[in-house]
Amino acid sequence: MFNAAPFVASLGIRLVSIGSGICETELNVEPRHLQQDGFVHAGVQATMADHTAGGAAATLTEPGHMVLTIEFKINLLRAAQGERLSCRSKVLKPGSRLMVVESEVFCENAGTSKLVSKATASIAVVGSR
Repeated sequence: MFNAAPFVASLGIRLVSIGSGICETELNVEPRHLQQDGFVHAGVQATMADHTAGGAAATLTEPGHMVLTIEFKINLLRAAQGERLSCRSKVLKPGSRLMVVESEVFCENAGTSKLVSKATASIAVVGSR
């Protein structure tokens, strides 16, 4: 599921680790990821938080099912400026039809890592296409 999304792959978001109810991704920041003031675009952070949340939720689904985000909220806590983004997502409430997942996006710059955004996603579990 994770590597099958063309949009996510085009951004350069990579899977780092995945386990039961958790998922971690990373992205090397490039000029194409920036907004007009030189910070990582909110859309890049939101995409990373959303897709990583879906990866975490997918680890808890039964064979023949897939996950779809039905709602998410993101708080942009500080401007993200650095060399790399990492995202950690954890299922807070598993379920057979609906899951709630939390994602944290960190920006790494000059050896330090700061939390730059936090998202909560509601994920529906549906039958496969």
